[in-house]
Amino acid sequence: MSAARNLQPEDQFLCSICLDVFTDPVSTPCGHNFCKKCISKHWNINVPCQCPMCKEAFTPRPYLRVNTFISEMVAQFRQSAQQKARSCSSAQQRAKTGEVPCDVCTGTKLKALKSCLDCLVSYCETHLEPHLTASRLKRHQLIDPVEDLEGRMCTKHDKPLELFCKTDQTCVCMLCPVLDHKMHDVVPLKDEGEGKKAKLGKTEAEIQQMIQKRRLKVQEIKHSLKLSKKNADREIAEGFQVFTSLKESVERRLCELIKAIKKRQKTTEKWAEGFLKELEQEISELMKRRTEVEQLSLSEDHLHVLQSFPSLKDAPPAKDWTEVSVPPPSYEGTVVRAVSQLEETLSKEMKKLLEAELKRVQQYAVDVTLDPDTAHPELILSDEDKGVKHGDVRKRLPNNPERFSHYNFVLGKQSFSLGRFYYEVQVTGKTKWNLGVARESINRKREITLRPEDGFWSIWLRNGNEYKALGDPSVSLSLKSQPQKVGVFVDYEDGLVSFYDVDAAALIYSFTGCSFTEKLFPFFSPCRNDGGINSAPLIICPVNQTV
Repeated sequence: MSAARNLQPEDQFLCSICLDVFTDPVSTPCGHNFCKKCISKHWNINVPCQCPMCKEAFTPRPYLRVNTFISEMVAQFRQSAQQKARSCSSAQQRAKTGEVPCDVCTGTKLKALKSCLDCLVSYCETHLEPHLTASRLKRHQLIDPVEDLEGRMCTKHDKPLELFCKTDQTCVCMLCPVLDHKMHDVVPLKDEGEGKKAKLGKTEAEIQQMIQKRRLKVQEIKHSLKLSKKNADREIAEGFQVFTSLKESVERRLCELIKAIKKRQKTTEKWAEGFLKELEQEISELMKRRTEVEQLSLSEDHLHVLQSFPSLKDAPPAKDWTEVSVPPPSYEGTVVRAVSQLEETLSKEMKKLLEAELKRVQQYAVDVTLDPDTAHPELILSDEDKGVKHGDVRKRLPNNPERFSHYNFVLGKQSFSLGRFYYEVQVTGKTKWNLGVARESINRKREITLRPEDGFWSIWLRNGNEYKALGDPSVSLSLKSQPQKVGVFVDYEDGLVSFYDVDAAALIYSFTGCSFTEKLFPFFSPCRNDGGINSAPLIICPVNQTV
């Protein structure tokens, strides 16, 4: 028993056949120890009977009895291991849902620390110890714990999957290339795994690059939101300032109007009061004279009557009031003039606002050039593809899908599918033209209608002074002056297309609430020459942002 108490290293208690702790250990005549069941099964398959360790043959087959000494030592070892496992179980984690449990633990299953590809068993920290200390088990391949270790065995030959068939792109065992995968390209599982890991490394780098790009996009969007809020706050502040100024101007004009009316009324009242005072004085004197006349006519003193009569017989001198009148003052035009002055003030404020707005949109200026591949065969483009005019003669050009063949249209080379952009076009000397933007999918070969429904957001000039915004329906435009240079601004996300008279810093027209779902292209049409009347070209101009 004393020997049993001096426990030997763990590898002394492992069967070299099953590589597990002995169960019913027996000793062969050559002195090696095995599980009774393991050696019996081994000798049932292999004839003649040999020791698996030293290959000594035995004839006849030895009769084996359980080695009580080793059995006692194994029992002591098991008891010690169980006590150790119990003492360590509190420090180890119980396997949770989704975690790989230890296959050896009985009762409460602890979380597996490693899985053995040779044993096809997952071990917790305690049950893994023999694989870390026993010399035979140290050669086993340990990996992070995985479920379904049986799935790592060849279902046909019951052997570990150690090779990879490149031909069939599947994992195979050592027997598969001999029996089922003859002439196939078979490589060690490790080599193929390393190759795949290298590709995964490349994939990881690509994913990391994608993550980085998206992080940059997140920063860009956040910056855009910050800028948007800044712009919104600025617009609110400017709007508040402008409307406060307008309110003060309206109140000031109203006060001036009321003051002027009251002043005129006061002048009239003062004038009337002078007349009234004079009339009241004359009435008082007349009433006094009437009393004297009445008293004299009733007097019985004839001498007194005769003496007083000369001075009372005639009415006293008085003013002729026949032509005198106090007509109410006329206020006609007073309110109209006040509103007109207010309108003039509003017009000045509006001009300032439009000038500021034009400066802002000009910050989104882009370099636009004309695309010869889209130009109608009768159009002539300048050498720099910045100007276009009608040439009267239809050139022989390739009828490529991008080219307009029915109308004298041409598009810009540049397309836009997000953000804002702005460009300016000189229209001096023309009696007809079309300008705007068009979506990529417009019909370029047949008759079309210039309206948003068909992919055009544009304005035109006809007959030298008739301007229209080509919506559905079209809107006739009344302009104070004829534009010599037209600015075109687009906010893709906001669905806005605006046209400006650049020189007058005036808004011509805006399409709002547009829904853009594809690329937009600048759109131009110089229209026909009309016998030279409309021969001037449309010219894309550089944007002068100091306007």
